[in-house]
Amino acid sequence: MNDLVEKVRNAGVVGAGGAGFPAYVKMMARADVVIANGAECEPLLYKDQTIIQHFSEDLIRGMALVMEQTGASRGVLAIKEKHQDSISHIEPMLPANMELKRMVNMYPAGDEYELVYEITGNRIPAGGLPKDIGVAVQNVETLVNIARAAQGQPVTHTMVTVHGEVEHPFTAWLPIGMRFADVINLAGAITCSDPVVIDGGAMMGEVVTDKEASISAVSSGLLVLPRDSNLVKRRSETESQYRRIGKSGCDQCTLCTEMCPRYLLGYPIQPHLVMRSLLTTGEVSETLSVHAQACCECNICTLWACPEQLNPRDICASTKRDLKANDLWQTQQQLQSQTRDVHPMRDYRGVPSQRLTRKLGLAKYDGKAAHWKEVIAAPSRVIIPLHQRMGQQPVPVVKSGDIVGIGDVIAKPPGEGMGVPLHASIAGTVMLIDGFIAISAVN
Repeated sequence: MNDLVEKVRNAGVVGAGGAGFPAYVKMMARADVVIANGAECEPLLYKDQTIIQHFSEDLIRGMALVMEQTGASRGVLAIKEKHQDSISHIEPMLPANMELKRMVNMYPAGDEYELVYEITGNRIPAGGLPKDIGVAVQNVETLVNIARAAQGQPVTHTMVTVHGEVEHPFTAWLPIGMRFADVINLAGAITCSDPVVIDGGAMMGEVVTDKEASISAVSSGLLVLPRDSNLVKRRSETESQYRRIGKSGCDQCTLCTEMCPRYLLGYPIQPHLVMRSLLTTGEVSETLSVHAQACCECNICTLWACPEQLNPRDICASTKRDLKANDLWQTQQQLQSQTRDVHPMRDYRGVPSQRLTRKLGLAKYDGKAAHWKEVIAAPSRVIIPLHQRMGQQPVPVVKSGDIVGIGDVIAKPPGEGMGVPLHASIAGTVMLIDGFIAISAVN
């Protein structure tokens, strides 16, 4: 592990696009192309555009560092063509070995598989990774964190958009572990009577009712919405509910499959067959269930395609869990053998971002941009989850009563397995360790 890779690991840099994959691991593979993902697909989120417009130099420096580390000769920054302000700002700043890719205004244009195919013309192998075809993909925020890690600065804050039923939507760097209630207070008054929060985007985030929950290194947005909104109701279905309703209501129209982005790219995913498995048992059910494994959980099947308002996405997600538990998980070679050619109608079945926003019931918020806000004051308390990313769960290296400063290491991964340390996001006193580390600020 060379000096830069070690610095990135020690700084706790993980993928800020949502998965939380340790960035240093991607940097250890050779690549021909480095893609900076700034496509930002989720409605109402502005964190990537804020990075591009306000932290351009760090972004470009981070991209250059990754290119040098991986041996890539080509760098590509992907931005949706609708973000003309971001494009006009950063395009003149790109060096000769970096280029801009204008992505169509479709969801999910920022999906890793979509990005790689659109930029290189090659598909990531089914069940594989971009590195398998000489590509490295990093979110734009991750690249900023890599640039800062090279200068010895650990990850203590994450870029978050706050939007929806709030008086003043905003986007800001916020301390990891900051409680939802404290974050939302920065947006002024809540404008609905019974609010809940979607942590992440409307399509792939999670409904959270606990205001004591806190943001993590992979948080991208907090959407405040009424509890009785159709989107919240649909995203809040329990497994028993969506399985029971799916079993009785699916008429096998196949629209969930025909609109699936991974299916259109030729991958072995067919949500309608997974829905059919709800009606079967034994070997027949197992044969149908395996069609869930290649699901990326983008939610187009559920929130866009299904005319019956069923929930193929969550059924595919729970089916994948069961496949693993029952030792039915297919190898990469098995999945790749089932891959087909790219669907001839793929270019005509994209989901327009603006229409998706309307269908989700979010159009009334879309006219109010969540502009960059500089937040200087630290919260009185942070609650930092120990397990908030892929890899080994870090082990605390502090105890209750310890005094820590911003950037101090508070937990480290055990052994030499994949993982990164956690750092204090505020200065203060360690108060509690029980699956998380709470820090109360020093007065």
